[in-house]
Amino acid sequence: MKSNKSTVSGKFVLFVGLISFVLAAVFFLLSQFLSETINNLTFSFVLLILIILFGITADIIGTSVAAADVAPFHAMAAKKVAGAREGVFLIRNADRVANIANDVIGDIAGTVSGALGIALVLQIMSLREDLNRFILNMLITALIAAFTVGGKAYGKKIALSNSNKVIFGVGRIMAAFSSITGISLVKK
Repeated sequence: MKSNKSTVSGKFVLFVGLISFVLAAVFFLLSQFLSETINNLTFSFVLLILIILFGITADIIGTSVAAADVAPFHAMAAKKVAGAREGVFLIRNADRVANIANDVIGDIAGTVSGALGIALVLQIMSLREDLNRFILNMLITALIAAFTVGGKAYGKKIALSNSNKVIFGVGRIMAAFSSITGISLVKK
C-alpha cells in the first residue's frame, strides 16, 4: 500500500530550485556549444530529438515511480535480486523522484529543446535566406511541442501500464552503476 506522506522538505525545494538552475544552464550551454561548433543542420536536428527523448524518458520514470507497487520489490529484494533494493528506494521516495524526473529534468529538457529550436531556425535561415523567418519559427516550435507533448502522452500510457517494469529497469541500471563504480545510490 502506498503512503501519501510527502518527504519533500523546504531544503529539498531549495535544492531542486538550485539544481534546476544549474542543470538548465549546463544543458543550454552544452547544446548551444555543440550546435554552433559543429554547425551541421542534421546534427542539430538529432541533438534536438535526443533532448526531447531525454525529457520524455524522464517523464516516464517520474510517472512510473508514482504508480509503482512496492510489494513485488520487497519480495525481489528478499531474494537479493539486483535492482530490487533500488526499486524500493525509488518508490519510497516517489514524490522526490517524480519531482526531479518530471519537473526538473523533463521541464529543463523542454526549455532547452525550445532554445535549440531557435538556434535551428537561425541555422536554417543562414542557409536559406529566402525562407520566411516567422513561418519557420512557428513550424519548428509547433513540431517541438507536438513531438514533446505527444511523446509524453504516449510515455504516460507506457508508465501507467508498466510502472513496475520501468522502475525495475531503472533499479537495475542503478544497481549496475553501483556495482561498477562502488558508489551506492540508495541508503542502506
